[in-house]
Amino acid sequence: MTDMVAPSSVPGSFDWLVSIFKGHQKWREIDHKTQRLYEQGLALFADHELKDGTRAGSKQISQFSKGFVDAIYAKLLVVEDKDEDGNIVKRERRRFANAAMTACRRAWFVGQRAQEKLVPATNPFSRMGLKARSPNQPVRETPTATWDELIAFRVAANKLGYSSVATAALVAWEWLQREEHVFGAFEIAHYRPKERPNSVKIVHPKNGEEAWWPLFDETGEPLFPELMAELDEVKKTMVSGLVFRRDHAHRRASTPLPWMTERKDLRYLRSVVKDIIVEAGIRNELSFTSFRHGGFTEGADSDLTDAELRAAGRHRSARQLPTYAKRTRKQLISGTKKRREERTKAAGLSE
Repeated sequence: MTDMVAPSSVPGSFDWLVSIFKGHQKWREIDHKTQRLYEQGLALFADHELKDGTRAGSKQISQFSKGFVDAIYAKLLVVEDKDEDGNIVKRERRRFANAAMTACRRAWFVGQRAQEKLVPATNPFSRMGLKARSPNQPVRETPTATWDELIAFRVAANKLGYSSVATAALVAWEWLQREEHVFGAFEIAHYRPKERPNSVKIVHPKNGEEAWWPLFDETGEPLFPELMAELDEVKKTMVSGLVFRRDHAHRRASTPLPWMTERKDLRYLRSVVKDIIVEAGIRNELSFTSFRHGGFTEGADSDLTDAELRAAGRHRSARQLPTYAKRTRKQLISGTKKRREERTKAAGLSE
């Protein structure tokens, strides 16, 4: 393989298109995790070596065709590795290749709006018919935790000195929050602020949506007594910043560091979660995300309506949970009560 040529900024090239995309306001509106995925995908396509020895990124986009893009996608879809005996082994990396095409498609659309005279209106990355899995490949389901597994995980986390992770797991279960939100966007100011002492603000990093969750029902009874007790204790000692920080002090930091790194990465947290799972003796395939899925499953088992589930999970649409909608507030309270009733019923049957 020849050495890759450094990316150029020749007007009209794919490298140039990427620079237009990354300098656009639309890029700054994308959450950090997705930005990293886009950067990896754009680089994967741009750095692909063509038959003439040049990079795909150096080519003029005016020459791009659907066939050209499809051919590169087919190449990116399969990668060759060597096994222990030195034999060439081919493996598919469909998820990575699909993500690259998605990033390229987005770059083209943004570039076309910003530079419509230089970027063709027809997007060759659009409508590629990308499949999430190979033909005959079974659907990979996300492992879902049970309530008993959540309890075991929380006990083990506290035993190992990770009380923040124990409480965070309950947040993911009760409020159906992604780990990026729990560890990267949930601030102490969002929990029972002076102006709204009976609510918690949920912020979704992916779409910027904000919503206030009620913490008490119409009679004043707490909806999340266990979780609120733990968060109230955190609030006593924390004035500002992220709710969940590392439990063990870092040798070079005077204050506890966030679980989310400066690069918006949670790999360290995930390694800690695996240690806790081993200590708890629960299924090894579980992850922190499994607790969020467990909360959704509990909701479905509790016969929540579609509206109640959408209100709780805010899937896909920022309009599902208006900040001050009384109707949604009633759905949240109703849904929470149903889940607790189902949980109590299940506990009684297991005794």
